[in-house]
Amino acid sequence: MASAEQIKALLKSHMNGDDSHFLSVAMQVAAHEAKLGHGKLAEELRDMVDAAKARRPHGQSGKLVQLSQPRGELASLLSVSYPATRVVDMVLDQSIENQLHRIIKEQRLFAKIREHGLSPRRKLLLVGPPGSGKTMTASALAGELGIPLFLVRLDALITKFMGETAAKLRQVFDSIAEVRGVYFFDEFDAIGSQRGLANDVGEIRRVLNSFLQMIEHDHSNSLIIAATNHPEILDHALFRRFDDVIEYKLPGQDQVATLLNRRLGRFKSKEFNMKQAVDEAEMLSYAELCRAVDESIKEVILRDGDSVSETSLIDMLDERKLISAKLNGNNNYYNKELPNNDGTGKQ
Repeated sequence: MASAEQIKALLKSHMNGDDSHFLSVAMQVAAHEAKLGHGKLAEELRDMVDAAKARRPHGQSGKLVQLSQPRGELASLLSVSYPATRVVDMVLDQSIENQLHRIIKEQRLFAKIREHGLSPRRKLLLVGPPGSGKTMTASALAGELGIPLFLVRLDALITKFMGETAAKLRQVFDSIAEVRGVYFFDEFDAIGSQRGLANDVGEIRRVLNSFLQMIEHDHSNSLIIAATNHPEILDHALFRRFDDVIEYKLPGQDQVATLLNRRLGRFKSKEFNMKQAVDEAEMLSYAELCRAVDESIKEVILRDGDSVSETSLIDMLDERKLISAKLNGNNNYYNKELPNNDGTGKQ
C-alpha cells in the first residue's frame, strides 16, 4: 500500500501537470510493494508505468508538459528547455549510439535496477572537439526520457567573491535533487581544470572541491552531464565521479555521407557526386558540415534553383575549413581566399 507521503506526491504532481514526477513516484510505489512481497502488484505497476512512458513521446501532441521555470536566483543559474530531439536524429559512431541507448534503457527502468541495490548510469562526461555532438546528446537524452534540459550557466555561477560560487553550486545541486531533469554543464573545464596549474585561481579550486563533494553525494534521479573540449586539463579526481565517459570524434566517411544525405534531402541533385563531397569534408565537425549544407541550400533558394551540386557544396565546405583553420591558427589555410559564394563554384 502506498504511503501517505507517496499519495500526496502523486496528487501534487498530478495537480502540477508534472507527468515525469508522477511516473517517478509511481515507480517508487512499485518498488515499495516489491519489498513487501507483493510481486504481482509491483510488476503490474511497473508495466503500466513503462507503457505510459513508451506512449508519451508518440502521443497526439508530442509535446512535454512544461514544468515551472526556475525562480529567484536559480533563474539566473539555469536555462530550461524541453527538447524534441531523439537519438535517431543524430549521426553517431555505432559505439556511442550503443552507449546512449544503454543509458536510456537504464533510466527508463531505474526503479527495477535500484530494487537490487544498483544505480543506473546518470553521471556522464562527454569529451571531444567542438561541434562533435556533445550538446545535442544532452538534448537527445532529455527528449528520449521526456524530462527538461537545464543548461547550467557558468557565467552566472562563477563569481569573484570567496564562497559565493560554491553557494550557487549548492543551489544547482538542490535543484538536481528536487526536479528531475538533464543538467548540462557545458565547457566544464572552466571549473574542472587540474588543481595546481600555473593559472589556477584559488576560488575555482574551492569550487572544484565543492563540485567533487556534491556530485559524490548526489543520489537523485536526475542526469548530470558535463562536456569539455579539453579533457587533458581536467582534474584526475573528476573522472572516477562519472559513471560513463563518452568520447566524441570527428565524423568518418560513412558518417559524413549519412549526414550530407539527410541534410540535403530533396535539394540533392541527381548527378550529385557524393564521394567527391565526402572526400572534401575531411576534418570538419558535424556542426561545420551542417552549416556548409545549409549555406548551400540557401544559395539555391536565393537563385530560385531546385538542387545543390557537389561543386557548390564543396565551395561551402572549403569556406568552413578556412574559417575553422583561421580560428585554430592554421597558417597553411590562413592565407587562402574565401571561395566565391555565388553558387557558381568559381574563385
